[in-house]
Amino acid sequence: MVTDEHLDPAEPSSAVLEELERLCVDLAVAAARLIRDERPQQVGVAATKTTDTDVVTIMDQRSEELLHRLIRGARPDDGILGEEGADVLGTSGLTWVIDPIDGTVNYLYEIPAYAVSVAVVTGDARTEGGWRALAGAVADPSRELVHHARRGGGAWTVPESAPAPGSPTRARRLAVSTEERLGRSLLATGFGYDADVRARQAEVLRSVLPQVRDIRRIGSAALDLVRVADGSVDAYAESGLNAWDLAAGWVIVEEAGGVVLGRRGHRPGKALTVAAGPALVQPVQALFDPATQ
Repeated sequence: MVTDEHLDPAEPSSAVLEELERLCVDLAVAAARLIRDERPQQVGVAATKTTDTDVVTIMDQRSEELLHRLIRGARPDDGILGEEGADVLGTSGLTWVIDPIDGTVNYLYEIPAYAVSVAVVTGDARTEGGWRALAGAVADPSRELVHHARRGGGAWTVPESAPAPGSPTRARRLAVSTEERLGRSLLATGFGYDADVRARQAEVLRSVLPQVRDIRRIGSAALDLVRVADGSVDAYAESGLNAWDLAAGWVIVEEAGGVVLGRRGHRPGKALTVAAGPALVQPVQALFDPATQ
């Protein structure tokens, strides 16, 4: 049974949640403009992580440095957990979980499917299953859009240049797909960078593909989750996700009326993350988690 009893039970007021959501949007947009507008002709690879194909670009580092600086200026008592590892322990009980470029390989190859993901969470962001997102934003630099949500506030998409959250001007409210039949569902997924992991994921998809309409592999977990939230795919499932891949998209999906699950009895995370509308989420979970069958 999945419970939240290990999480911080304190819930900020609606005014504080709105302020946190607004800051998520501002941060994500600032980093999105940096990586788009200052992208060099040749993107330099600064390092690799899990494998030689799992790269960190110089712009990943610049984006994370910018986010750190802005967060520390606005919320000096909060913690920060980022993909590139420059973490900060806070004292407020809130932690900013950031992915400076989600979809780095797409960014490296100039494929317009990458994002900046920013979320603020309560609980222990460094422990899988030990945190809960309060607000988040996913900026899509190529489309000059930002998708955002806070607990109890709905999920929205606005242009980068639009007013802050709270104003209806040019905002579009998100809602998940109403598809109920697995065989008609368009499913998004992704792959890890380790060759053995990719091979296992490919084997799973051999059995999944005949049972769904089709599969899409976009290359950014944050954008996959947004696409579930806006109904442009019916469901998403992937293993190997970290908190920074998941945090902002999770709250956006839920505020769009969707459900986000992990393996049976567990919260979403590395083992499995499944996102879909209420009618599809358990059938999709069963495709990827034999324990549910």
